[in-house]
Amino acid sequence: MEKKYQSFQNVEQALKKSWTKIAPCWSLKNFIAVNPLQGLQELPIEEALEEAEQLFESKTVPQEFDSINAQTIKWLQVFLDQGQATISMPLKNHGFYTSWKSLALYDTHLHKNNIAKKEWLSTLPDCPKTAIMLSLSKLKISDDDFLLFFTLMLTTLSGWSSYIKYLTDWAEKDLNNTCPITAEEYIAVRTIITALEFENPDQLITWYKSTKSLKTKNNYLDNISKNEQLYLSNILKKLNTLDNQFLKTDFQAQLVFCIDVRSESFRRILENQGPYETFGFAGFFGIPVRIKNSITQESYAACPVLLKPKHTITQSPTSPVIDHKWTNLFKSLYQSLKYNMTTPFGLIELIGLPSAIWMALKTISPKIASTLKKNITTSGENEIELTPCLDNIEFHDQCLYAESALKGMGLIKNFSNLIVFCGHASTTENNAYFTALDCGACGGHHGGSNAKILAKILNNQKIRSFLKEKNILIPETTHFIAAEHNTTTDQIEIYNNAELSIEITQKIDLLKLDLKKTQLINSIHRCKELRLPVQNDQAIESTYQQSIDWTTTRPEWGLAKNASFIIAPRAIIKDINLQARSFLHSYDYFQDQDGSILTLILTAPMIVAQWINAQYLFSTLNNVSYGSGSKITQNITGKFGIMQGNMSDLMSGLPLQSVYITDKEPYHQPVRLMVFVYAPHDFIDAIIQKQPLLKTLFKNGWILLISITPNNTKKQYLLNRDLTWQLTKYNE
Repeated sequence: MEKKYQSFQNVEQALKKSWTKIAPCWSLKNFIAVNPLQGLQELPIEEALEEAEQLFESKTVPQEFDSINAQTIKWLQVFLDQGQATISMPLKNHGFYTSWKSLALYDTHLHKNNIAKKEWLSTLPDCPKTAIMLSLSKLKISDDDFLLFFTLMLTTLSGWSSYIKYLTDWAEKDLNNTCPITAEEYIAVRTIITALEFENPDQLITWYKSTKSLKTKNNYLDNISKNEQLYLSNILKKLNTLDNQFLKTDFQAQLVFCIDVRSESFRRILENQGPYETFGFAGFFGIPVRIKNSITQESYAACPVLLKPKHTITQSPTSPVIDHKWTNLFKSLYQSLKYNMTTPFGLIELIGLPSAIWMALKTISPKIASTLKKNITTSGENEIELTPCLDNIEFHDQCLYAESALKGMGLIKNFSNLIVFCGHASTTENNAYFTALDCGACGGHHGGSNAKILAKILNNQKIRSFLKEKNILIPETTHFIAAEHNTTTDQIEIYNNAELSIEITQKIDLLKLDLKKTQLINSIHRCKELRLPVQNDQAIESTYQQSIDWTTTRPEWGLAKNASFIIAPRAIIKDINLQARSFLHSYDYFQDQDGSILTLILTAPMIVAQWINAQYLFSTLNNVSYGSGSKITQNITGKFGIMQGNMSDLMSGLPLQSVYITDKEPYHQPVRLMVFVYAPHDFIDAIIQKQPLLKTLFKNGWILLISITPNNTKKQYLLNRDLTWQLTKYNE
């Protein structure tokens, strides 16, 4: 009995530890960038790359696992389905293990009508943990191999395991728990199937140990380091010429953009159009909210996944809304007929000709098709603008958000009369990864709603009275407005504002003209990067075509080529062309004597940036193991994930077209995130020593860190892996 109890305890410990090697993979509806080797970041990056090669990149898994994986995938597909399947899996609400156990006995492909196997299936216990113990006994896995066995159960189907980890550790249970599943249930089903399929289970353990003994030379880090040296030598020379004098001038407008690398070039071009000052700040603007649409009743978390929404904000239309219930009813009916087993053939007969005409129109003239679709779905009206109601945010919290946001972006004095909070989003057609191009700081959604909320808070005179007590004096003539940057077309939509003064209205009109000029210049650059053969005066039209053409595989480059994260006042780097490769977070060291602002930046926005950087890096290095392969051969499964063909591991990274300009030529340059902080190195060091996660990332070589001394010496210090600092060779 003591031996059994000990094994039970060992199983629990091994099971828990095995999941630590798996990184989460978000659903397509809010596809978030994640470091696929996040579970190995406790190791030095050299060791992590070597272990990852064994766990995630092997091409010689025992043949029996093809059948085991296929059996696992088919059940996960039907259980986790979010509306693509016509017939829902019975008993889903009872949990994955219970529903599977109730139905597995009828799966002849699983037990092959073998009497012994059917009898064993029929006697499985109700507790998944007990079932795991039973399966391990049947497989004759020793206690010493529990951890390795569970790890292989996860890593030999790592994409699906990653999605399960998202569901169990990250998904919002109150909204997305229609398919309840636990880590134990997943392992239980996987282990039972293995016990049924594998005649020689020791072969799996032996296989891994034999591949582990083969010391292969992984040249990933060599290639990464070469790219980093080229980038560092270029940017450190530029940063060595920084002007430490902050020029204070009157600005026609001040605009706050997301730190996203796609904002960098747009900001630089806009600043050259006139007296504009721009700031960089996380695109959720420091407001951890859930946004709810009063029309559709749909809601989503509009904040980084590292945070949980604290308030639910309902957005309502500013004008009467046309009832689209008949349109929605038709869509619902169409989906039902399309995915039903018997009706698709009749559906083709019914709408085949109109569908063919519509598909031809979308292919030949995407612009006409897009305009026609918009007119039909909105009955000729402009898109409905929604206004947030702040009743669910207490006044005290509004005050704290206002103060924190302004201090965090370094905008606490010299206010312009017009200040614009600019969220960002993207628009694409027929793109399963469209949320990957939206705002990561907003959980893979549009950022305009968050901009509206902060603008509304700061236009409140009572909030300004509170800020005045905090020595943040906002002039009465200052007005905050919200906008949204479409990163596919470079168009910026400024949201309607009622009751504006003539002066503010005139400034908005001038700003719109300069934004249009900026759009043209940036679109020209965008077309060159996408290798679109168009004349400069056609650049805006071409980028618009990219956003509405359902045949395009590269609507935009997203955050490809991202390389660095710069934490500094905009004034000192505004004249440097950073080539849209840098995340830019505004920061004033002289206003952060206790280090609280820099601590927040390093432990939140920088971490998200590192996830993005790592996703692009590994999707480029090995697009099969860490990306998702070509879009051409992909299929959506269950409306939540991507597979290659009709049966594969769930693909957890970016498609080939997001990081390669052709099938052979990479566009993204794989580098680790290089962080530049405009603050003394000893000041930064004090923060690192208090943050275990930062110490881990810097010591193990996952991030490179450079300090720029904020005085006339302009000294640059590189943080070594042992957390000591050394001067770079680029100092004068």
